[in-house]
Amino acid sequence: MYDFKADVAVLLNITPDHLDRYNNSFDAYAQSKFRILQNQGPGDHFVFFQDDPVIADYVSKASIPSRLYPFSASGPLSSEGAFINENQKIVMNIKSEAFEMKIKDLSLTGRPNIYNSMASAISARLVDIRKEVIKQSFTEFENIEHRLEHVSVIRGVEFINDSKATNINSAWYALESMNKPVIWVVGGVDKGNDYSELAGLVKDKVKAIVCMGKDNRRIVEAFGDIVPTIVETGSAEDAVKSAYFLGISGDVVLLSPACASFDLFENFEDRGRQFKKAVLDL
Repeated sequence: MYDFKADVAVLLNITPDHLDRYNNSFDAYAQSKFRILQNQGPGDHFVFFQDDPVIADYVSKASIPSRLYPFSASGPLSSEGAFINENQKIVMNIKSEAFEMKIKDLSLTGRPNIYNSMASAISARLVDIRKEVIKQSFTEFENIEHRLEHVSVIRGVEFINDSKATNINSAWYALESMNKPVIWVVGGVDKGNDYSELAGLVKDKVKAIVCMGKDNRRIVEAFGDIVPTIVETGSAEDAVKSAYFLGISGDVVLLSPACASFDLFENFEDRGRQFKKAVLDL
């Protein structure tokens, strides 16, 4: 960010990722995220997730010239923005106009999509998109490839492609949104992951792990005492076959790797498409 100025800047979260590019400094990585505010002035807008502790700490200490629009999952705000109320509705208040939408009416499920919806709605209202258009978009929007993408149900076992989840935070949200016993397909190029952040969710949700990567030692070390069954594979085809063998009707096979893809695949898209092909070839 040098000369570019965002009229509406949006910051969804800041969690450890790509630290290898920042000399393994989380602070340097976080500071790079906040450069999205570079060149903004009093007439511009900053939309941010107030519940993220890193973002909240920065906002409380920094002198930000642009107008602030927080969104939160933890109740009413003292300013314009969006929040979730006790009735599980998204409440929007932008430009002194309020409207509500039931979470169950969103076409995309899962906590991250609720947060994304709030950020999107604020941004849309700031550029004068009508409330009715926003509501219609939320109810009709179709998920894109590799983001918690439903692939198929085979003999009662559901397969989900979340290949875009290349870090711990993304995998956390994917696991958190599952409401069936999970066979978790994970692995790839580790970017300094702290797998302990997933331990609680894995203990509660995951019945088996299928590793898909060239070096799976850190995954096995992190979850070997939590998950009774861990299988190591070196291709999407083997990973899918192993996961299917471990599953029973009512289970979900979740590809949410928490790692980069470059050990076995060209990129996360290639990984996701090979996963889907393997599923459809069962």
